[in-house]
Amino acid sequence: MSDASAQSRVPPPPIPLTVLTGFLGAGKTSLLNRLLKDEALSNAAVIINEFGEIGLDHLLVEHVEDGVMLLSTGCLCCTMRGDLVNTLEKLLRGLDNGRMQFNRVIIETTGLADPAPVLHTAMVHPYFVMRFRLDGVVTVVDAVNGAATLDAHVEAVKQVAVADRIVLSKTDLVDTPERRAAAARLRERLGALNPAAPVIEAANAGVAQLIDCGLYDAERKIPDVKRWLSEEAYAHNERHHHHDVNRHDDKIRAFTLATDQAIPFSAFEMFLDLLRSMHGPNLLRVKGIVKLAESPDRPVVIHGVQHIFHPPATLAAWPDADRRTRLVFIVDGIEERAVKDLFKAFLGIAQVDTPDRAAITDNPLVPFGGADHAR
Repeated sequence: MSDASAQSRVPPPPIPLTVLTGFLGAGKTSLLNRLLKDEALSNAAVIINEFGEIGLDHLLVEHVEDGVMLLSTGCLCCTMRGDLVNTLEKLLRGLDNGRMQFNRVIIETTGLADPAPVLHTAMVHPYFVMRFRLDGVVTVVDAVNGAATLDAHVEAVKQVAVADRIVLSKTDLVDTPERRAAAARLRERLGALNPAAPVIEAANAGVAQLIDCGLYDAERKIPDVKRWLSEEAYAHNERHHHHDVNRHDDKIRAFTLATDQAIPFSAFEMFLDLLRSMHGPNLLRVKGIVKLAESPDRPVVIHGVQHIFHPPATLAAWPDADRRTRLVFIVDGIEERAVKDLFKAFLGIAQVDTPDRAAITDNPLVPFGGADHAR
């Protein structure tokens, strides 16, 4: 086989994909308009729900093909039309046959949308898993109306919970002592909902702060697990934040699990299966790095949204001196102790009044349990 032929068979590097979300009126489109003027996004493909619902019209200059427009910045803009899979496939076909050129995809969700289905599409579709990498979720929150929106709409709470970056819009309208106090409370609330997501004012939000917030360091092309997990932020949150039982987010919990003990892959897989079967819709986001007994020097990285988990990625080596298994959770209505006790059971750690791993996996009444499960 010639070198040229061999190179042609090498799959291209995955294209970073960013999801931009936020509730109706939060200012997603205003932020997107400004970001698209940055040279760093000059070769981005932008997917929006419908052209007619947004204010990008002044940027649209010509049709490229059905449903795809070319922005004056050079970005491609494509309508989602309710079918994200078809839209992404259309863009990849255009890229592969040379009719389109882009090196990043930005998806703007509708204001009423739970972002989880969009994330699921990128995380489990067998072709998209090879062609895209989830770079991050950017959620826009209105500094004036954000608290009321969180109170009234559980979707807005989920948008904040899954974010990697939170952009606080309309801070210029926070111009009275009362509004400043309310904005400070909103920031604290956002920090309790999602401890690891930096809160950035829209006026100061540049492209560099909002992209490349996934697992991999974009410049060095190596995993930056410490930044990605931000477990210190979760620990601080557990110590300093208390929940208000009168709000939509009173049941949202953010916490970490960690252990030095290596865990057999089968045990860890069973732990995740049981967790998903029992609590799937309420696992808003799960991220972690795992020390497996079979390959303790080559950790596995996991990332899940609700019941859907991205295929585990095995790293060539530990990225730093910290070789513990570390998992971070943002959950809805699940007690932290329930998750920690289940994890300890699969680690084989004895606990008072708590079933061990054998009791759980051999119980035919437990999902994924029963003695027949391993046969």
